[in-house]
Amino acid sequence: MTTLQIRDVPTELSRRLKARAAASGQSLSQYALAQLERSVARPTIDELWQRIEAESTARRESYGAAELLRSERDARP
Repeated sequence: MTTLQIRDVPTELSRRLKARAAASGQSLSQYALAQLERSVARPTIDELWQRIEAESTARRESYGAAELLRSERDARP
């Protein structure tokens, strides 16, 4: 495991973090680690856009308009 040190934490932020850690029955380190894990578990806007673009590109490649029209015409009686 790696050690992470954060310097110059504002006093009010430190106080609030300690209070929340105590309220959840965790040490400050445990609480901060859990918050960091939650933060990186959520995708960023850029990551979401990359996923959307990748999915839409895959769909365009898999289902071209001409292919869809052809399959619809072929399915008609």
